[in-house]
Amino acid sequence: MSRESKARKRERANRVFDLLLKEHPDAHCALDHRNAYELAVATVLSAQCTDERVNRVTPELFRRYPDPAALAGARQSAVEEIIRSTGFFRNKAKSLRGMARKVVQRHGGEIPRTMGELTELPGVGRKTANVILGNAFGLDEGVVVDTHVNRLSNRLGFTKERDPVRIERELMALFPRERWTHLSHLLIFHGRRTCVARKPKCGSCPVASLCPLSLVKGSLVQASLA
Repeated sequence: MSRESKARKRERANRVFDLLLKEHPDAHCALDHRNAYELAVATVLSAQCTDERVNRVTPELFRRYPDPAALAGARQSAVEEIIRSTGFFRNKAKSLRGMARKVVQRHGGEIPRTMGELTELPGVGRKTANVILGNAFGLDEGVVVDTHVNRLSNRLGFTKERDPVRIERELMALFPRERWTHLSHLLIFHGRRTCVARKPKCGSCPVASLCPLSLVKGSLVQASLA
């Protein structure tokens, strides 16, 4: 597959998408949230932390601080105590309070809906902004590239890049805009369930026939049996 044309790669990539959609019909954003504010907070907390851990912490955080105005007025130490188990809690608490203040001061207490405005908020980079735009507002502005998306994009031969920004750019060129948000969910779910980091389950993978890694592994097995 190293010599496949751009058109063939795009066709293969979208066949992979269709197969993963059938395999993981429940793929979705794993961060519990009811609105854009809660998703923004949860996404900031998810840095270097599992979604499961974040989901254990946010109910109390949202009970105490149900909107940006409440969080903007929170004491640093109080926020730190609630989110301590998510790691890097001092920096995260500072970012959350700063984000909330800016949302109140510049956006009337409403989470903004553009990439430029979101990335101006403390603690919000392009990845976090993509999560918010795609899942809270239904706006496909980019592809969220986490560790699972990074790993699977390389294994599936969609890219040879390791830098998230470059990976995102290549994925955006392969898939139609309306698939960008859900693509991340599918790759993340598949990365957790089948294409795991240490020992991918190629034998039970629905896209094995379209995956360079699986085909290489199969060739090596055949060679060893010859």
